[in-house]
Amino acid sequence: MASTSETPRPRVGLFVTCLVDLIRPSVGFAAARLIEAAGCDIVVPQGQTCCGQPAYNVGATVDAAALARQTIAAFDGVDYVVAPSGSCAGMLKSHYPDLLKDDAAWHGRAIAFAERVHELTAFLVDVRKMTAVPGRLATRATYHDSCSGLRELGIQGQPRALLGKVAGLELVEMADSEVCCGFGGTFAIKYPDISNAMVDKKAANAEAARPTLLLAGDLGCLMNIAGKLSRAGSSIDVRHVAEVLAGEMSEPPIGKPA
Repeated sequence: MASTSETPRPRVGLFVTCLVDLIRPSVGFAAARLIEAAGCDIVVPQGQTCCGQPAYNVGATVDAAALARQTIAAFDGVDYVVAPSGSCAGMLKSHYPDLLKDDAAWHGRAIAFAERVHELTAFLVDVRKMTAVPGRLATRATYHDSCSGLRELGIQGQPRALLGKVAGLELVEMADSEVCCGFGGTFAIKYPDISNAMVDKKAANAEAARPTLLLAGDLGCLMNIAGKLSRAGSSIDVRHVAEVLAGEMSEPPIGKPA
């Protein structure tokens, strides 16, 4: 008699991120839809909060380490940890092991945890080898490469590969797509004049590419760019890449009223 057993679906823990939870929950639902479309089961641990990056960036390492331990414990038992944010994924993957290097009870757990962490588009392309996406959208879009995702995790080709599978979408490159938008977490607070000059250039480059839609993988960048475009009276809409890939377009563009 032939066996009817099937290979178990990977269990993916979705790290929602603070900004998605508080500002743009639709991104979390879009990420979940994409992960399920890639043949995985979703787990959203109740114990997750912040990744600890804001505390880490200002030198509050004791607080950041406490958040790291809480996060690691919350995601025990899943096969992968996926975040719709290169910034948060970079914190989980690149900084947790160093943050807990002097904690004998947690350093090994931090290393094992980091090995399971992926940014959303990198997980879909590099791990799950996704060849089709649910989204369909007839528009002209450009993509901004967020600093942490690009420089810490090497995320650049993966979102573009997936966007190339969105029926009807024309993807155009703007100049200096890999240059920082000026948000940089606490950077925008510490150096507002420099930050504003940087996002001015980003908005100008976006306008020059003549898209109707600007996409990125980090809400911090998207909120910063959307705010600048809105104040300048631009017609460019701004969305998280997961919303377009998943076809989750029920919410208005970022920064636009419902």
